[in-house]
Amino acid sequence: MRHLKIALPCALAVSVLAWLCAAQQQGPIQQQDPSQTVAKKKTATPDNPTGGPDDSNLPKIPSAYKKDKTEPGEVPTFKADVDVVTLDVAVVDNNGQFIPAIPAVKFRVLEDNVPQQVRRVELGEAPMTIALLVEFSQVFQQLYGYTWYQTLQLSWGFASTLKKDDYMAVIAYDIKPEILCDFTTDRNQIHEALSRMTIPAWREANMFDAVTDTADRMSGIEGRKAILLITSGIDTFSKITYDQARKSLQQSGVPVYSISLRGWQRAMRNDTISELQWDNELKTFAKETGGQSFFPRFEGEYGAIFQQVQESLRHQYVLTYSPSNKAHDGSFRKIKVDLVDTDGKPLAIRDAKGKPIKYSVIAKSGYKAQHEVE
Repeated sequence: MRHLKIALPCALAVSVLAWLCAAQQQGPIQQQDPSQTVAKKKTATPDNPTGGPDDSNLPKIPSAYKKDKTEPGEVPTFKADVDVVTLDVAVVDNNGQFIPAIPAVKFRVLEDNVPQQVRRVELGEAPMTIALLVEFSQVFQQLYGYTWYQTLQLSWGFASTLKKDDYMAVIAYDIKPEILCDFTTDRNQIHEALSRMTIPAWREANMFDAVTDTADRMSGIEGRKAILLITSGIDTFSKITYDQARKSLQQSGVPVYSISLRGWQRAMRNDTISELQWDNELKTFAKETGGQSFFPRFEGEYGAIFQQVQESLRHQYVLTYSPSNKAHDGSFRKIKVDLVDTDGKPLAIRDAKGKPIKYSVIAKSGYKAQHEVE
């Protein structure tokens, strides 16, 4: 009985002390476990001893780094099967005049000597994009000399024939090409660029480097585009060879029109082997890119040359076909465009008086096929 009397007060004291401690912990703002969220209170259960939210029934968040990735063989493959080749073709007579009104059925396109089905033939006129690439070095041009004067006369003369919507860039080269004026329709900028060609600096004329660099810069330009190369044809110290330059120009798809600065010499003496080689290089660049080469002997020929260049660029037949060779191997495909009659023979063109007209079909010599895309 005595022990019971002692135990009851002790138990009562412990209960009072526990109640006081609980009351002290509770106030106006109940303290929370920092790991809990305001949105949902954690409740510990036998299946969830941590008291965290039960998300076992929720879908898992997709991960880009999950281990069970799809095997490469199961990934769908996409291929570019749309192959269309567009050719700019000019048909000109011996005087460089464009010949219009040729029926579409008269055009024959051979790709690697295989006839192609031409889908469409259109005729149009569009603004030009011209890069005027001018040799300006001490190799061939001396200050106030005839060739110096001839170079400026050709450059200024062609610039004066441009229309308001034509774009033009001016590039001069000696040891390296220098862009004097980027493509613009502003005639003031073009004239300012031409006026910078005053005193030739270097005794180098790296034509191969200059023309391939310019063509590479222009390869992505849409529409009527060309390089007008005013040069002696001399190359002294280029990093690339003649064959490398030919291949690069073929792949760029930019026509090269060249005007030789040495034509006047032919009126006074015979050409040397080196000069014939220089002329052949200019002719090859023009033929393989769909351009033309000119070798004027007198100043009176300049106007006709400018007209021929513009006629060839502004008025062209645009041929579209789907190549029969569907291989995407990046190979170079040779192209030949002819005019033929119903029997497959060369087409005879006559003037208004019934006289036969000698003509030339100007088109690029080929293109580089696309690579396989997957």
